[in-house]
Amino acid sequence: MTEHEHTEHNSSVSAAQVWDEKYRGRARIWSGEPNPQLIAEAAALHPGTALDLGCGEGADAIWLASRGWTVTALDVSAVALERANAHAQERGQSGNINWVRQDLATWVPGELFDLVTAQFLHSTVMPWQQALQLAAAAVRTGGTLLIVGHHPDGLPPWGQHHDHAPEKFYTAEQLTRELGIEAPEWRLDVVDTRHRSVTGPDGEAAALTDAVLRATRLTAH
Repeated sequence: MTEHEHTEHNSSVSAAQVWDEKYRGRARIWSGEPNPQLIAEAAALHPGTALDLGCGEGADAIWLASRGWTVTALDVSAVALERANAHAQERGQSGNINWVRQDLATWVPGELFDLVTAQFLHSTVMPWQQALQLAAAAVRTGGTLLIVGHHPDGLPPWGQHHDHAPEKFYTAEQLTRELGIEAPEWRLDVVDTRHRSVTGPDGEAAALTDAVLRATRLTAH
């Protein structure tokens, strides 16, 4: 399993508590491999500064750093970030990554980035529009916004115990409308629905559908 499916399912406790508990429950939650759509869409980009929202155990951030990016990797879980930093040190990439613990419900980006990536940043606590609008706001002029999420028609079967209400997920077309990416200050590069086969956390096979949006900011905001 590669994607960082960030869902919190109890609003009576903080997102940090939920995710710290989740990460403590297993020695490794994710596969340790970068998300495939990140590789497909970012491999040809010229390295610069990158913001990885919901970085989890750090596989995407480490991959970006290995390709020359200077990465700010943000997550709500201190346990995940500690684990991610250890993985980066093992791969000799810790010097290129700044691990930041923040809750997207209250965080505001203090700088702009050449690449902002949000891979499977799904929450049951806050509307997806809120978190992903933050992502769009953090892209500098000439920079790239890359959002990948679970399409509502192709959700992972191992997450059925979560709140899988369709409004918690999105299509690429919904992303463009809700985030205002159709506006003149953006150029739409990829608006796509992609199918892939994966192996779940307990070894189960599944077919998933990804919503993929890649856009370039053309003018300042």
